[in-house]
Amino acid sequence: MKLAAYQFSVTKNIKYNLETIKKAIIKASHEGVKLLVFPECALTGYPPRDIENSSVVNFQELNFTYKQLQSLVDKNAIHIIIGTIIQEDEKYYNSAIVFAPYKEKRFYHKRALWGWDRDNFSIGNGSGIFEIDGWKIGVRICFEVRFPEFFRELYEEYTDLNIIMFYDVADYDDIERYELIKSHIRTRAVENVTYTLAVDTICPYQTAPTALYDRSGCSLIELKRNEESMLVYDLEKSEPDFGEKGRIEISNWLMKN
Repeated sequence: MKLAAYQFSVTKNIKYNLETIKKAIIKASHEGVKLLVFPECALTGYPPRDIENSSVVNFQELNFTYKQLQSLVDKNAIHIIIGTIIQEDEKYYNSAIVFAPYKEKRFYHKRALWGWDRDNFSIGNGSGIFEIDGWKIGVRICFEVRFPEFFRELYEEYTDLNIIMFYDVADYDDIERYELIKSHIRTRAVENVTYTLAVDTICPYQTAPTALYDRSGCSLIELKRNEESMLVYDLEKSEPDFGEKGRIEISNWLMKN
């Protein structure tokens, strides 16, 4: 499956974010991409960095935005996964929405909440597992990368690809944090023997990679930091190699004993 991830400077302006996202969808479609992924809170901005809190989001405008995205997805025969804020009664969720051509939207709500997340969101639920063009795909959001348990859930469901959506930035060029988060992603790929795609916003300084790693944690492609751009990679399913088979065998044995 041809995958893409688009990193850009997420703002508080839904219309601005949407226009950037629309251009990325059209570009990806022209390149034959079947799945395009955007960062955490890519539609709304992240509170409190971009917006004061979750309640200030214009949800009427956001619902209209979803209709525009669905129309674009239908027209271009592409799947997209994008970060947003969902309101349900008095609760707000940090969410990923999966848009598929001519199908209902599907959701995953972030569960690992701390700091600003805890101030602005309720704890989510759901597996975050979606079927897309014959691929079983797991979705996780930002801080969840720090916890192997969230990814072991995906391993037990035999996901083919795991996706991590970030809004992880700093006010200075924090290379050490960038490398630390990259190491978390690579470890999640290695221990679960699963291709792993990450995407982050870029401003003011990007502290998580937009990159794709193989089942042994090796980098297949990584975008340059702090620059708006799109990662594109044609990923094919293949048989595990010798080391990957060993990790699968031992992992399965450990889960049974």
